[in-house]
Amino acid sequence: MLKGLASASVLTLALAACGGGGGDGGAIGLTNIAPNFSSSASVSIAENTVGLIYTATASDTNGDTVTISLAGGPDAGVFSIDVSSGGLSLAASVDFENPSDADGDNVYEVTLEARDGRGGVAMLNLQITVTDETDTIAVRRVGTGFAQPLGLVALPDGSGRVLVLEKTGRIRILNPDTGAIESVDFLDVSTSISTNGERGLLGLALSPDFATDRTLFIHVTNGAGDTEIRRFQTFTGTLDQVDASTSDVILTFGQPDTNHNAGWIGFDANGFLIIPIGDGGGSGDPSNLSQNPQSLLGKVIRIDVSGDDFPSDPSRDYVIPTGNTFTDPANGLPEIFAIGLRNPFQSSFDPISGDLLIGDVGQGAIEEISRLPMNDSSFNFGWAVREGTAFFKGADQPEFTPPVAEYGHGTGDREGRSVTGGLVYRGPVEALQNTYIFADFITDNVWGIPVSDLVNGQTVASSAFIVLNSDFVPDQGNLTSIASFGTDAAGNLYIVSLGGDVFRMEAEP
Repeated sequence: MLKGLASASVLTLALAACGGGGGDGGAIGLTNIAPNFSSSASVSIAENTVGLIYTATASDTNGDTVTISLAGGPDAGVFSIDVSSGGLSLAASVDFENPSDADGDNVYEVTLEARDGRGGVAMLNLQITVTDETDTIAVRRVGTGFAQPLGLVALPDGSGRVLVLEKTGRIRILNPDTGAIESVDFLDVSTSISTNGERGLLGLALSPDFATDRTLFIHVTNGAGDTEIRRFQTFTGTLDQVDASTSDVILTFGQPDTNHNAGWIGFDANGFLIIPIGDGGGSGDPSNLSQNPQSLLGKVIRIDVSGDDFPSDPSRDYVIPTGNTFTDPANGLPEIFAIGLRNPFQSSFDPISGDLLIGDVGQGAIEEISRLPMNDSSFNFGWAVREGTAFFKGADQPEFTPPVAEYGHGTGDREGRSVTGGLVYRGPVEALQNTYIFADFITDNVWGIPVSDLVNGQTVASSAFIVLNSDFVPDQGNLTSIASFGTDAAGNLYIVSLGGDVFRMEAEP
């Protein structure tokens, strides 16, 4: 299981007492002495604690009855006190990661007051420190019965539903809270695509303005075996059903084989459509297409879908953004943004840096994760001259960019045979926040790497991977043949199994 670090702040004690002396109208008697607090001026509690958290006690030298109350302090509104017992309680739980104390340091400050009924008063400045607790991870099956699902995208309509892509051509709507699958598909293109080998419905990207423009893009293999990017719109007045008559093919190019067609597509922070594409298949890139600047295969494609630079070309319905790799068509195709990939089947953007993290499936020895900043079009990741950091064939070049992480082929818990690119997790499970989570499709290993360790110029070895297998044990079904990861609007992590199940990672209540 994951081990977390408890955090706590240094506590200080501040106790002040003031006496309420004075006479009794001239009568002879003992001088009144103010009460004294005997309970501690500090206490620590774990996050998510509710109810009684501290009992205040005080004594009085004169033997008077002492009443303790909550007098104030910057965080008094979070607590209540039972004046008969001195019990201080929290009405609602507090979260270490989202502190609600006045200065946001997880040290809640209140002032308690003890009175003896004759003018004697003591004040105690109490500090309640909230400590961090490690979450226990739960992986719950939230959907089943899909036909070779390959991807998951949140439906941004406020419903909490998600879109599940099936390789066979349907995009279905899942309510992960109930497990219900809508009877009406979001989209069905099954009659217009090829699905043999690694072909099929491979990727889905909703427009950054989907809530208003109702526009989406899919990556498919058409009936002739070519790659197509198609644009659609949903019906007017709805976001959960696509009007198939709006289909518009905006990009088409050939594929020499049935594998290495890649899959995921997405929009970067600038609103450009990013399309990582494989080398066209065959063992070892036999035609050297990945390093060929006159081929789109083995590349990251970047296009602007807001216009059309090629009105006379039905296979190119888009604008070339400024800053792509080649400005002169004689040197290379203008759609290219990065070079040297084999089969970048699953990728994702880090929502903080905006960088693209690419899971590139290896040939026979090494699987790799590569990092592509979206403000730099000079990257060449080396395939098929290099496989990961190792030489593969041809003439090596020092300007190749090595992967930020890699692992070898095998059956161990830090090995595999086909990487499934993941995503940077920033959801509610605290122990995994800011971790890049990914997997191997063949060995079913699941790993994590702190995203801060994924730096270009250095390669994280598998010995440094966080092995998550024992944490990712589902309540139902089997977490096998992991095809992709996804997130919803709340930042929850979803895991898609090619066998037909969808899982969600949650914090164990």
